[in-house]
Formats: sequence, structure tokens, C-alpha cells
Amino acid sequence: MVKKGLWILFVALAIIIGLYPGIYFLINRKFGLLSSKSVELLTNTLWNVGFYTHIILGGIALLIGWTQFSSKMRLKNLTLHKQIGKIYLIMVMFSSVAGIYIGFYATGGFASSLGFICLGVIWFYTTLKAYLHIKNKQIELHQKMMIYSYAACFSAVTLRIWLPLLVWAYGDFVKAYVIVAWLCWIPNLITAIFITKQMKIHQI
Repeated sequence: MVKKGLWILFVALAIIIGLYPGIYFLINRKFGLLSSKSVELLTNTLWNVGFYTHIILGGIALLIGWTQFSSKMRLKNLTLHKQIGKIYLIMVMFSSVAGIYIGFYATGGFASSLGFICLGVIWFYTTLKAYLHIKNKQIELHQKMMIYSYAACFSAVTLRIWLPLLVWAYGDFVKAYVIVAWLCWIPNLITAIFITKQMKIHQI
């Protein structure tokens, strides 16, 4: 029951935050993180292309990525699994590169920029490796890299959990944002490492 409950929570959070970018098209976007950005940056065409590419395609990746971990769905329709995987790959390739670019302009300066840039690089690398592994029919390695990839992708969820707590704790958005630039993904990857090690133990 606990495992099922955690799975339902995991899927619900992925769907809710996956749909979250839509809010930028429904209300004035000068809220939350964007309220800390300068008018000059918000009117910069290249930055806007990077920002919307990152949040929209990243949102789609988050929205569909969880389905790849459902063994029932995978076994029931392997073709659909592959098609969703290809869409996920394309979304991540563009979103991660865009994320690396806008990371240079992250609120909080060098420390937060480095955190988000590292996240973008890891997300790109693990997803590309997952694709290359499956192309070479290395299924176990593909599965492990996909766990790392989605752990990085899921940082969109953990960021939105940690950030309000950190802002409340420190009373300072910028300080909280510098911390969350690392906290949103490092625990996710540690969890992914634990999961992949359990997979290895199970297979032995």
C-alpha cells in the first residue's frame, strides 16, 4: 500500500508540475521567479526563446516521462513505450540545452548558475547515454540511465517543494534560490543511485 501510495504521489506531482508552464500563458508572467528578473532580461529575445523552450519542452518531458517506468504499460504496448521514449529524448535534448543557456542568467549569481548548469549537463548526458545504450541493446544500462535522467527531470518538482520552505526558513528569496539550485537535484540523483543499486542486487 505504501509503495502504491508513493507511486500515485510521484505520478500526480509529475503531471501537475508538467502542466505548470501553462500558467505563463494564462496570467501576467511577472510573478514568482520572473519577478526577480530585470526588465532588460525579460525583453531579451534570445533569453525568452531559451526560457520558453526550457519550461515547455521540459514540462512535456516531465509529463510523459513517468510512463516509461510503468512495467505494465511497457509490457502491454512496447511500441508506445518506444514512441514516448523518442518524444522524451527530443524534449530533453532541447530543454536541457536551453536550461544550460538560461542557467547563466540564474537569480543569485555564480553559485546558482553553476548549480543549474550542472543540472542541465547531467540531464543532457544521462538522457543521451540512455538512448545510446538502447540503440546498442544494452537494456539494463538503458534503464539505469533513464532513472538518472528522470531524476534530473524531476528536479522541476523538487525545486517547487524546497523553494517555498527555504524562503520561509531564511526569509530571503535569493539566498533560498542559491541553495535550491543544488538541493533540487542532488538528493534526486542520490535516490537514483540507491534505486539502481537495488536493481543490481535484485538481478543477482
